[in-house]
Order: sequence, then C-alpha cells, then structure tokens
Amino acid sequence: VEAGKAAEDTQLIGQFGVGFYSAFMVADRVDVISRQAGSDEAFRWSSDGKGTYEIAPAPLEAAPRRGTRVVLHLMEDASSYTTPYRLEGLAKSQSGHVPVPITLVEKPGAEPRDIADGTALWVRPKSEIKPEEYTDFYRSIAGQYDEPASTIHFRAEGRQEYSVLAFVPGSRPFDLFDQDRKGRMKLYVRRVFITDDADLVPRYLRFVRGLVDSADLPLNVSREMIQESPLLAAIRKGVTNRVLGDLAKTAENDAEAYTKIWENFGVVLKEGLYEDYERREQLLKLARFRSTASGESWRSLADYVAAMKEGQKAIFFMAGDDRARLEASPQLEGFRARGIEVLLLTDPVDSFWVTMAPEFDGKPFKSVTQGAAELADIPLPDDAAKPDAETSSDIAAFLAFVKTTLGEEVSDVKASDRLTESAVCLVAPEHGPDRQFERLLNAAGRLDKAAKPILEINPRHARVAALAKLGDDDKAFKEDAAYLLYDEARVLDGDKPADAKAFSARLARLIDRGLAKG
Repeated sequence: VEAGKAAEDTQLIGQFGVGFYSAFMVADRVDVISRQAGSDEAFRWSSDGKGTYEIAPAPLEAAPRRGTRVVLHLMEDASSYTTPYRLEGLAKSQSGHVPVPITLVEKPGAEPRDIADGTALWVRPKSEIKPEEYTDFYRSIAGQYDEPASTIHFRAEGRQEYSVLAFVPGSRPFDLFDQDRKGRMKLYVRRVFITDDADLVPRYLRFVRGLVDSADLPLNVSREMIQESPLLAAIRKGVTNRVLGDLAKTAENDAEAYTKIWENFGVVLKEGLYEDYERREQLLKLARFRSTASGESWRSLADYVAAMKEGQKAIFFMAGDDRARLEASPQLEGFRARGIEVLLLTDPVDSFWVTMAPEFDGKPFKSVTQGAAELADIPLPDDAAKPDAETSSDIAAFLAFVKTTLGEEVSDVKASDRLTESAVCLVAPEHGPDRQFERLLNAAGRLDKAAKPILEINPRHARVAALAKLGDDDKAFKEDAAYLLYDEARVLDGDKPADAKAFSARLARLIDRGLAKG
C-alpha cells in the first residue's frame, strides 16, 4: 500500500510546474494564491518574472478552499488569451489527458463547463477500446477526416516504459511533402503534452500520426535533452521498428490494404532506402514497384526475384520521369524481347536509393541505361536475326567510322545487344550515374562535368546495315548519317539534338539526296 501511494504521489511531481514560467511570455505579473490544508491563513506569491518575487499574507476569501489560484495579469498584446475558444484549445492540447478534470468558466457568474475529463485513450487496454473511439482520436490528433489505414497501439515495458498510439492515415496529409520533412508524432510525459518536435520517427515515416507517452522522461525535458537523450533514442528505435513491423504484417495479410498505403506513402518510405542503412533490407521488402510485366498492379522485389529468367544475374531497372516514356524507351527492347522484367522507377528518390542499396536477396540492382546490358547468357528467341560474318565486318568498320566522326561527343560507339527494333540508343558508362541520375544531378547543380555517353547501334537494323555497306565515295553522306544517328539517340533519350542548326542542315541534305534520287 505504501509503495503504491508513493508511486501515485510521484506521478504528481512536476505537473503543476510544467511550463509555469512561460506565463511571463504573456503576463507582466503572476500571482499564486494558496493556503495550507486546514489552515486559516492564505498567502500570495507574486513576481514580474525579472528575478525577484514577494510573499505576503492574502485575504482568506482570495484563496480557494482546495488547490491553488494562479492569476495572470496579461500584457496588452495578449488579450486573445481571455477568449474561451483560445483557453479551451490550450487546455485540451497541453493538458487534456492528465488525470484531473478541467473546467472553464466563460464569464463571471457562469457555471463551470467541463472541457477535458482527464482520460487518455492510450492507457486503456486495447480490448476495451471500440474502433470508433480509435477513429475519433485519430481525427482529433492528426487533423484528418478520413479513416486510419492502420492503428498501432502498444505499451513497452522493461528498461523503458512508454505507451504508443499511432496511426497510418487513410489519405495523404496536406503537409506530406513540406521541405522540412518533419514528423508529427507528439511526445507526452505522464499524459502531459511536451512537444511535437521530438523526431520520434525518422523522416521517411513522417506520415505517421499519433503520440508517445513516456513514464521515464522528466517533465521539464529540454530541446537539447530531446536531441541527446539515450532514453529517447531507444524510444525512437522501438517505435520505428514497431511501425515497420506493422506495415510488414499488413503487406503479408492484407495485400489490398497495403497497396493503398503504398500508393499514398510509398514515395516517402523509399526515402528510407537512401537514409536508413540499418533498416534498408526491411524497407526493400516493403517496397512495391511497377514494371514492364506488372500492368497496373504492384510488384515486390521478392516477386521479381522469383520470376527471374534462367541466366539472369541482376535486378534490372529503368529510372525516369514518366512511365509511358520509359515503356517506349529503346533501351528496353532487348529485355522485353527476352521476356526479362524491368522495374520502372518514376519517383525522383528512386535514382538516389538505387545507388545506396547494392542488392536484394543476393541480386545486384542494374540500370538498363548504364554499361553493358549483360544479356549474353539470355539469348533472343530468334537467333537468325544475328548478322552474318560478312555483315559483321561491315558493321565493325561502320562503328569505327561513327566513333571517329563523332569524336568528343561520345565516349564510345558499340554494337548493341539491348536493341531489337530501334537503330540507336544512348547509355551511360559502367561507372558513375546512370542517364536519369545524371539529369537530376545536373538540374540540382551538383554535377561538375557530365560523363560522355556511349552510343549503341543496332547491327540488325536495316538502316544501319545499309549505311554500313556504303563505300568511301559516300563519306560526306555517312558523316551526316553518323551525326543524325547520334541526334536520333538523344531525342529518343528525352534530350534535344546536340546542335539544332547543324541537325536541320544535315536533315535537309538527306531529304535533298532522297529527292534527287527519286
């Protein structure tokens, strides 16, 4: 009994003093009037907040029979704190869950009105809470009007004791893409609101709404303590792991519900692939993608790996701004012809995380717009499409001619095994950023010097084969054709011709030649 009473008394420590001195931000004088229980004497403590105070007897009628009266003499510019609406909002947000009822007297002589009953939903057993109670609380704490997609309610016990009530919203909060990327989880200490700026979840979980109520933190916790506290670090880790674990369970048990969560918040979750090395494998399992084989559905990486072709060694992807443009890209032709699935990554963060996540399930990530296509072990269904030895000799000579003609425009000119329909495409060198990542870095001003691309030419294309058979007497025409092939590759890659005026002149000469022969 004594131990229980001591613990109960401990819960009261500090609750009166939380934020007391912030009263001087709106008041130029504060009076505290009280009396000892059973005493006929009352005293007034008074201070202007400038370092001194005075204590003097007070009329007995000025002190309440029970408790303490705190009087704020407001500054002229703080009159809004006399409005019932403002007072009620402050009481509910700061102390609405302390185990003491709060009443408001709106004007002298009016009846007191209950504005907070001191209940805290998160301290109640889950079995006693109705779904509509969770929904009402979610809407109150999150400022949302939808239904939560997921509710996470647990109490941690052991070295740290804290309760968590968190929600995954049913729709995107309006501030999801704010530049500061701040989380919105609130920190309470023994039911008293402390701050919503404690970074209780990593930035890639900033869509999660709710609270953490700690029994171990001091009520006067400072911003510096929040940043440096080992206790809060442990709480952050525990909350993050629990949220990700809950998402994993939803993904496993209710694919439809998880699809909605991913469509709302997947772009934010993928930031964790770039930022959170410790949980990258866990996040990769949660990630969902559209691909050349997915249609309008979503594919997990586990789905992708299970469907890999015999001889396929990598998880292939292509990054860009628009899915339709990606699907029309010539770089995909050889993969599509071989039935190889390619992930289509259209969020800006995709180009960043693939540089930080080297592999999944032992399979490296490989951009189809960078380096060798690695398709040699997966032959085309129609091997007859390969050029014969004589044609191959002509092609090799033509590739060398194109490389010499283009000079510093490209780093190399190669025969392509990734093209089956188009004549040309551009790819990035094996080392360094792929084509899309290079564009993003350049747009952000973070690229000192762009790498020269590799021009890949399809040796099976009829136009290429015809150009390869031209003799030296057509050198000028072949030079024009070499530049036009390069500009064609640039346009197919989403860029402009390297030199618009020269491009127009070459195109005009090509048309004139055709008309003259016609």
